[in-house]
Amino acid sequence: MSKRFLLILVAIAVGLGAIFWFTKDKSDSGTSSAQPTNHVKGTGSKGVTLIEYGDYQCPACKAFHPILQQVFNKYEGDIYFQFRNFPLTQIHPNAFVGARAAEAAGLQDKFWEMYDKLYENQQAWSVSSSPNSYFEQYASDLGLDVPKFKQDLLSFDINTLINADIKEANKIGASATPTFVLDGKKLEENPTDLEAFSKIIDNAIKAKNQP
Repeated sequence: MSKRFLLILVAIAVGLGAIFWFTKDKSDSGTSSAQPTNHVKGTGSKGVTLIEYGDYQCPACKAFHPILQQVFNKYEGDIYFQFRNFPLTQIHPNAFVGARAAEAAGLQDKFWEMYDKLYENQQAWSVSSSPNSYFEQYASDLGLDVPKFKQDLLSFDINTLINADIKEANKIGASATPTFVLDGKKLEENPTDLEAFSKIIDNAIKAKNQP
């Protein structure tokens, strides 16, 4: 093999390596700058936040949905309630597209309404081979601009938001849904009813507002 040919091969390898690292750095920079979602409701007068990391196809999350409604109704003036996406796509194949539907509705200020729709109708869309048709109907029911909703449902930006939420879930060590974080601390055991939630929320409020 000639020395000239070897030099050409080395030059090609160096060039490809430079392209790879430039592309990698650019991609990593974009991912690291992505911010998680910020779906929050409640007045939060006591300065305490309850975050749910959830999966719209998860049966346990559906079971928690009415309990969380009770929690919010009781504490809407005291705490912030926040939702972040944590679709477990390995076991819930429609979970990611469900998250996209909620985020697309959020772009028209109907996130929480779609959040409710998805959990209340989980049994229908979660087993469908074409769940988008259900989501489009829910969007229509909520009075959304359906063509815009359909376009947003497929947007790259929404995927980026969901992936940013997943990254945050991984940071706190979430491995199942729902996972709850109360005032910055991940709950190792989920409360099972309003009374149990009330106990830990009241304690968090007391600790936060001690003189």
